[in-house]
Amino acid sequence: MRQPTLNSALFFVVGFSFAQNLVKNPSFEDFVECPNALGTFNEHVHHWGTPTAGTTDYFNSCSKVMGAPENFNGIQHPKFGNAYAGLYFFAPADYREYVQVELSRPLRKDKTYHLKFHISLAEGSDFAVKDFGVLFSYLPIDIATKKNLSKGRLYKMKNNKMHSFEINHPEFHQNKTDWLEVNAQFIAKGFERYLILGNLRENAATRRIKTKRRETKKGAYYYIDMVAISSSENEMERQAFDIDSTYAFKNVHFEFDSFQLNAKAKTELDQIFGYLNKNPDFEIEIRAHTDSRGGTAYNKRLSESRAKSIVSYLLDLGLSKTRVFSKGFGSSKPIADNATEEGRQKNRRAEFEFKKEHD
Repeated sequence: MRQPTLNSALFFVVGFSFAQNLVKNPSFEDFVECPNALGTFNEHVHHWGTPTAGTTDYFNSCSKVMGAPENFNGIQHPKFGNAYAGLYFFAPADYREYVQVELSRPLRKDKTYHLKFHISLAEGSDFAVKDFGVLFSYLPIDIATKKNLSKGRLYKMKNNKMHSFEINHPEFHQNKTDWLEVNAQFIAKGFERYLILGNLRENAATRRIKTKRRETKKGAYYYIDMVAISSSENEMERQAFDIDSTYAFKNVHFEFDSFQLNAKAKTELDQIFGYLNKNPDFEIEIRAHTDSRGGTAYNKRLSESRAKSIVSYLLDLGLSKTRVFSKGFGSSKPIADNATEEGRQKNRRAEFEFKKEHD
């Protein structure tokens, strides 16, 4: 496994400090019904499930049987909200439990993402572990085993793509009082649609230590809360913009005779979408351009296609069509010398303008 690398005239400051979480129901607050028995995570938590026959637990403060903070494995208050999951990262006979969730959209190839979740070792555990497995897949995992998700078991799945790594912590996660934040950065391969968390190693390869215990469970049982995946790129943070002023996108450029958006362009548009989400009374106008090669009419159509590709991407993210507009200017507004390739590349650009919605 690969180690990840741990309004007119109105002026405002844009702080892109938000990070859109791609994990649905990240702290397990949205549930079908209050848990009333062991091993109901797969049935009771919206958007989440289990990739194997392991019986992951669901705890919620609404329950007397599977409560939070007090339950059969100890006492722990939720880190966020009223709920958390509980699963064995280590147990006799290679028994394992996992959690699985479909992301709100697939990850993008070669883009850097940040994974974060919170864990707490249950009081009833007599072991603590050091490594946490992360598995991404194109299709959901569904394997009828209660043992670890070994490479051999995973490779038997046909027509699926998988990407796995471990988060290797310098110390054993043995704190039974506080929640600990687990972090990792990774580069996506471009097919990741499902996230699975748990211990992918067999017992013999699992790094573990004995802990002081309240009772013998013969395993490492962890609570988990607030799982998040977000883009680690945030190039527009703390920039200032004027309403009704035109600004060039930093990373939205086009190849010759093309209106396709690359990964960097989509990253910047993700940030624009996030800002518009936080400011529902704002609209955006997209303006696109070409270099001087080609006829006037053709370049006008190409620039309109470029602007529409940006609009289409924002609409796919969920922006209302009433809040985004577009124009294509062809080659009529160059900002650099069209006699050089460098200049032509600069002219194959896109710009944007924030506007205040009219009452």
